[in-house]
Amino acid sequence: MNYYIIAGETSGDLHGANLIKALKKEDPEATFRIVGGDQMQAASGEQALIHTSEMAFMGFVEVIKNLGSIAKNLKKVKADIQEVMPDTLILIDFPGFNLKVAEFAKKLGLKVCYYISPKIWAWNTKRVYKIKRLVDHMFCILPFEVKFYKQYHYPVDYVGNPLLDAISAYEFQPNFREKNGLDNLPIIALLPGSRKMEIEHLLPEMIDLYHRFPGHQLVVAGAPNFDISLYQRYIGNYPISVVFDQTYDLLKNAEAAVVASGTATLEAALLRVPQVVVYKANPISVMIARRVIKVRFISLVNLINDYLSVIELIQKDCTTETIGDELGRLISNKEHRASVLENYDVLMEKMGTPGASEKTAKLIVKYLRGED
Repeated sequence: MNYYIIAGETSGDLHGANLIKALKKEDPEATFRIVGGDQMQAASGEQALIHTSEMAFMGFVEVIKNLGSIAKNLKKVKADIQEVMPDTLILIDFPGFNLKVAEFAKKLGLKVCYYISPKIWAWNTKRVYKIKRLVDHMFCILPFEVKFYKQYHYPVDYVGNPLLDAISAYEFQPNFREKNGLDNLPIIALLPGSRKMEIEHLLPEMIDLYHRFPGHQLVVAGAPNFDISLYQRYIGNYPISVVFDQTYDLLKNAEAAVVASGTATLEAALLRVPQVVVYKANPISVMIARRVIKVRFISLVNLINDYLSVIELIQKDCTTETIGDELGRLISNKEHRASVLENYDVLMEKMGTPGASEKTAKLIVKYLRGED
């Protein structure tokens, strides 16, 4: 069967790649058409129609500024889908774009699967009615999403979280420090996000931590869709390293981390790295978001646990000083550090075990063969 898979950002690219690998095992004759990043390209052996680096725009203002690019990408994908006419369309998160594609695909009579539900439980819950109309099968990765959809009489499949798959399958580098020219000082990992807008807002605050922690080394996790020049613009002459495609190794070797809100907060927790979660964006975007978002927290760790498990510093609260204060507590205050790690234990119980990619692949193939 032919699978058309769309992921619009780096985290979706990772999950898309693991799903492709699982689909190949379940369906040996599988062929793929992808909109994604480097990992999906490697897993499928296909060139992406559009790369994730050309897709990810975050925040209300940023999206408005890039409406022309988004419209161009949408037109390109629609034309390609109509030409390919795949057996199924598989959408990975990225709802602003993907739900428009789903609407187009349904008009063509295509089967639509959605892997990793849009966060409609956070804001604009009315989109659930569009999902019910457009999506044949929804595969959820967060335990509370099943309950949310049940309120709207929409049956979904809970498959567990694919990050557990990614981490369990990852081969950690025993010589990570040596390979990257790092010394023996304890590491503070800096994860400023995978979007340019995130990096521009967050990295300057992170870099200035250098003066607060002279007994540590700061190491930045670089996003694969950017090169060193973007990071060097903010690092300047500071002796701060940037590592690419080694985020799990970096976290594994870190004493603590500063993490942009997003998938990486969950990755840090699963790797048991005490963290402070940060978020900063265009002030107008944040003002709008605060009016419409209905959840108490921004980090997945806190959302899944349903209580404050890791500290979140948002907008005006996100400064070098406040980040440094929380980092200091995570590093020096044994009771506080132990409390965060206990919260991670609670998280692990709720997350379950690996296997999300395999479960989803089995269900997709089963549904396509008419075995539902």
